[in-house]
Amino acid sequence: MLHYFRALYGIVTRELWRFLSQRGRFLAALVRPLVWLFIFAAGFRSALGIAIIPPYDTYIPYEVYISPGLIGMIQLFNGMQSSLSMVYDREMGSMRVLLVTPLPRWFLLVCKLLASTAVSIMQVFVFLLIAWFYDIQAPLQGYLWILPALLLSGLMLGALGMLLSSFVNQLENFAGVMNFVIFPMFFLSSALYPLWKMQESSELLYTLAKYNPFTQAVELIRFALYGKINDDALLFTAVSLVVFLLLAIWGYNPSKGLMPRKQG
Repeated sequence: MLHYFRALYGIVTRELWRFLSQRGRFLAALVRPLVWLFIFAAGFRSALGIAIIPPYDTYIPYEVYISPGLIGMIQLFNGMQSSLSMVYDREMGSMRVLLVTPLPRWFLLVCKLLASTAVSIMQVFVFLLIAWFYDIQAPLQGYLWILPALLLSGLMLGALGMLLSSFVNQLENFAGVMNFVIFPMFFLSSALYPLWKMQESSELLYTLAKYNPFTQAVELIRFALYGKINDDALLFTAVSLVVFLLLAIWGYNPSKGLMPRKQG
């Protein structure tokens, strides 16, 4: 048991120090959602003309409505960025050294997933702190309620990124895969506009957005930020996490997964 704890501590600590030492990565993680919050939100609010009515039946400014969507954006991009680093480590050989340790491969992958999720939660709370000073505030208890939601959504999005990294064996190819996944998931979700607004435009887009795992993660965060639980989003996100993680573990298994095909 002590070996498992040491491995978890070492992997999580390494990932945290790695992130903190890369100041450019930290700033880039914050600039993207802040640009959406301070610039694009004004344009969307003007286009919509009214405040959005979210699922908890209260009128709020548009900036407050999209904040959970931008939190999801932070976790989505962080999950992909962490998976990009896994591809890089695999090319450099450090990932191979980690995976050949006596500990089970699934445990090591879960440790990497927990480490990337911890990094994303740090980024989220820095973003929320900046938004607080911009007068975009949620109820105080919401900042505690949001922690379990962030953990579950971060694990789910990180597992998705890990699954994608098992398909890609070159760093150059993964950047294209990231864009192919990130942008459809983000724009075809409730991060920027509510599902009922999308349904007014297209029933097909509404259906695709409704069953988008990123949509469910955003709704889970949105409800948690106001002290509520969205049961459907919770179940959908948890099931997606299990599916993505099992497929990622299978993909990183050299005897059964995708790695021997890529080497061949």
